[in-house]
This record gives sequence, C-alpha cells and structure tokens, in this order.
Amino acid sequence: MSGFFTVGETKERPGVYKRYENAGGVESAGVAEDVGCAVVSGNWGPLNTPVRTDASMDISTVIGSGSGADVITEMRAGGLDEIVVVRVGSGGTAATVTLQDTTADTAVDVVGLTALYPGDRAFAITIKDSLEDESLKQAILYEDTKILESVTFEAGENEVDGLVNALANSAYVKVEKKAAGNGTLADVAQKKFTAGTNPTVNNTAYSDGFSASEAETWNMICVDTDDTAVHALLHAFISRIYEDGAYPMGVVSEKHTVDLEDRMEHAAAFNDEKIHYVLNSWVGSDGTIYEGYLAAARIAGMIAASAANESLTHTVISGATTLNEALTNAQIKKALKSGCIVLSLSKSRQVWIEKAINTLVTLAANQDAGWKKIRRVKTRYELMNRIEATVEPMIGTVDNDADGRAAIIAAAQRVVDAMAGEKKLIPGGTVTEDANNPATGDSAWFIVAVDDLDSIETIYLTFRFRFAADTETE
Repeated sequence: MSGFFTVGETKERPGVYKRYENAGGVESAGVAEDVGCAVVSGNWGPLNTPVRTDASMDISTVIGSGSGADVITEMRAGGLDEIVVVRVGSGGTAATVTLQDTTADTAVDVVGLTALYPGDRAFAITIKDSLEDESLKQAILYEDTKILESVTFEAGENEVDGLVNALANSAYVKVEKKAAGNGTLADVAQKKFTAGTNPTVNNTAYSDGFSASEAETWNMICVDTDDTAVHALLHAFISRIYEDGAYPMGVVSEKHTVDLEDRMEHAAAFNDEKIHYVLNSWVGSDGTIYEGYLAAARIAGMIAASAANESLTHTVISGATTLNEALTNAQIKKALKSGCIVLSLSKSRQVWIEKAINTLVTLAANQDAGWKKIRRVKTRYELMNRIEATVEPMIGTVDNDADGRAAIIAAAQRVVDAMAGEKKLIPGGTVTEDANNPATGDSAWFIVAVDDLDSIETIYLTFRFRFAADTETE
C-alpha cells in the first residue's frame, strides 16, 4: 500500500507513504509598479466610481474634458502609466435628444437618446442613408465635429427598432423607444442634444471621491484644485489610509498669485513625508503656464515614476522653457527649509528640480533626516511593502517556534538582500527577532535593520593653486 500522509498521521496498513514540502521558502515580492490616483472633476464618466486607466486609453472617454483631464495628462507626462480616476461631484443632468418619424402631418417622437452620464458635453446626432449600402441607414454621434460613434441599421419600416437595437450597447447614450410611429426615422444632420449640466463640485464632493478611491490600490494622488481646504482634506485622507496600512503620497501646489511667503507657510504646515508641495511654476514650449494643480500633477507623475534607487534632484522638467517665477538665492534656501519642491535653472538654463524633498520639516522622535528625502522615503516604503507582501502568505502556515520564526526571517532577509543588489540599500542589512519582545502565543516580533542609499547631491571641491611649480636645484 502507498499514498500520502500528513504530519503526525499514522497509517493502519503497511506500506510506503509520502509527503512533500517547499524547501525553497516563499517567493520574494518584487517591485510593484507605481499607480497614480486622480480625484478630479470632469464632464463625463460615472461619479464616485474608481476607473483604472492606462496610457493607451483616451482620457475623454473616462473623464471628458476640463481640469480633471488636464491633471491626468500631466501625470502621464510625468511618467505614470496606470492611473485610477475618480470623477467627483453630485447631481447634474444628462444631455438628451428626441428623434422623430416621417409622418407627414404631425411627426411622432419615436426615439429618445440620453447621455450615459451627467455633464455638458456637446453631443449631436446625424441620421442618414448609408453611402456604402443603400439598404442601410447610418446614425453618427458627434461631439462638436468629432465622430464618437457610428452604427448602421436596416432601412425601411423597421428603422425605429433597428436604431434602438444598434445603440443598445452604446458607450455614450442610453436609447429609449418612445413610440412605434410609422417605423421610419426622419433624417437629421448633426441635431444637437439639449445640453446637460455638470455635477456640483465642492469640498464634500472631493471628500466622497477620496473615500471612493480606497476601493483601488495606488500610491500617488492628485486633485484638480488649488483650494487649500481641499488640500487639507487630502492630507487628512492620506494620513488616515497610511495608518490603515497603505503607502500613499500626494502632491499639491498653488498659483503664483498667492503670496510666496504664504505658500511657504502652507508647505511647512503639512510637515509630512507623504505630502509634497510644488512652490513655483514654469512656462511650457507651447506657452502654457504650468502652475497650481497642473504643476503638482506633473511632479506627482515624476515622483511616482522614479525608481527607489534614483533621485529627482536636478531632474529637468520636460518641455519647460523657462521659469514663470524665478526666486532669489535667499528665497530658495528659505523655501527648502519650509519643505518646498523648488524649481530653478541649471547652468544651461534648463528648468529643473532644485532638491527632491517633501514637506517634513520637524522630525518626530522616531524619524531621522532621511524621511525628508523623496528617494529615501520611496525606498523605505518599498522595503516595508515588499517584506509585508512576502511574509503575509506565511501567516497561519508556519508555527510560532524557532523554525517558523527562522522561516520568516529568511524570507524577509531575501528582500533586504535583493534591494541591496538593486542599489537601494547598503549591503549588510539584517532581519532578527526582537530580543525586547519575545514571541508569545500567536505573535512574533522582528527587527529589520537597514541603511538606505542616498544620491550624491552636494559636491565640495577644494582647488589648490600655486604661482609657480617647484624647481629642482642642482
């Protein structure tokens, strides 16, 4: 007799029994791709519903147009590929249009079209004979002059039902058959919809949007407003979900019309390694002034897209031609002490990030100065996240004895060693049991002791000159 046995089991029949184990340990978690989150307004899309997007998707199909679409564009320009979009707002109305039949005396309203979402998108529709097949008719949905959708259906006495069926799965409108009429649709040329209205967007709307974003996993968030009240709500939200185990970061900014000293005070008031404040702005090659939430979105994309073994200090802003607000040396030094991301000019007159820091200016008792640096915070968050992801599958599957705890230590140590190999940590980091908190019951405590790498950001050169070289005497 043969078969499998479990640990501690004894068999009644003689034979050879077997079991197998994983001798290689659990798989170490790798680097997770950074995901952005845009909690923004727009004139299209479901409200308070997170929609996961990537760079291949047309922004207008997700959020329409406006400030929210601009934020997503800038986050992508900064390097982010995947962005969770949450459209904020409440209420609003959807655009509508009614189509009629060809009854000679009094045309009958036969089909009603209603936009899927509230908003002021300027839709229009054309109903006409198909140019390719005379047995078909064509319905074309426009936004201004752009064709959004085109369907064909059989011409004749069943056109009403044909259009209803053809638009049943439309990405833009809901279709309703109002009456049968004579079955034939009247032709129309870009008949405009009755315009809808955008939802109301206020502080409550943003707060609801933040809550909705929790359904998805992301680590960089932006809004499409310069309102400091919304910034405060964002900060509170980030702080809360961080305490719940997430690793969020956010970037905000204000326009240059806000007094410079006030902006510095606003930055320092955050005093949080998770919040970044872009102090000044730039002019793009297209003449656009990138300030406020536009500047914040671009920098957010850059921070999220940067690897944990890279620094954004002296990284050039792509497409920037000049500063919109140049600062003096004294202003720059004060701004850096206030936790601001300052934009300055390189010696070749390129706009770049002066120093990649966050708004943490006053350290807590459990913090060192590394928490002020973007690179080092990203490294520390990555380390925590990767070790958590690696050991989490071991919960409930290993015993709380010396062997079980050794397995957890080995798994975590592999992450530490891997990150050292990736030039994120200095080699020599260790994972050990916490001697001050001995394991008991179903709990065990460990210490991960590492030194994270930084970039060279300040170079000190000593030049030695002399009037004449020493000469040897004969």
